[in-house]
Amino acid sequence: MSEPKPIETWLADMDGVLVHEGHPVPGAPEFLSRLRESGKGFLVLTNNSIYTPRDLHARLVSAGLDVGEGSIWTSALATAQFLSDQAPGGSAFVIGESGLTTALHNIGYVLTDKNPDYVVLGETRTYSFSAITTAIRLVDRGARFIATNPDTVGPSPEGPLPACGAVAALITKATGVEPYFVGKPNPLMMRSALNQLEAHSETTAMIGDRMDTDVISGIEAGLRTVLVLSGVTRRVDIERFPYRPSWVVDSVADLVDQI
Repeated sequence: MSEPKPIETWLADMDGVLVHEGHPVPGAPEFLSRLRESGKGFLVLTNNSIYTPRDLHARLVSAGLDVGEGSIWTSALATAQFLSDQAPGGSAFVIGESGLTTALHNIGYVLTDKNPDYVVLGETRTYSFSAITTAIRLVDRGARFIATNPDTVGPSPEGPLPACGAVAALITKATGVEPYFVGKPNPLMMRSALNQLEAHSETTAMIGDRMDTDVISGIEAGLRTVLVLSGVTRRVDIERFPYRPSWVVDSVADLVDQI
């Protein structure tokens, strides 16, 4: 077996890796600073399709983290890239917010409820029963069904909120049609990020706090994977899974000297 090649590109989840409940994870500013100094390729990945990269840049800055818009890759951007490759210049009925609608407008898609090529489901803080009903009818008539990510719940100050995966299940139950999920754990999310950076899987590592999304999608895309224990997954949880990350660390603070 040949020796692994040095890591030249880093991908990282956002929540639980760089920020936690609106505050930077200890070591995250130093980690980002070292990446900038090194000149190595880097993207922050998130399944959240609500916000544009500009929005997320502002939110990270408010948390004390400097990540440029061009270093943020969302499931909305990955979905738009997928649709641009599959059906350039198409049309879609969209349930989602500015992160998704802006990404689709930017690839030249027409957003319409009149015989669209696709129904595209993303995240929104307030899912509309009327919009969901329209989506069901369009899918039933033959529109292809795409969803940005399979996450079933999202956080809010009041408690869990239904997320994209839960609403997708409702549409599937009503139509019998399963969506194609673009975001993690689909390794397509990793591949599209690599393409953005013109990077190679052999020299890229994915950092995440979830075994069932970040780590598995990184493994399936051929990346080395780093599980940080600063988010959802605890060390004891790792044994429940039939696969292992390349490394397990407490937080990104432990990776600063590896860059």
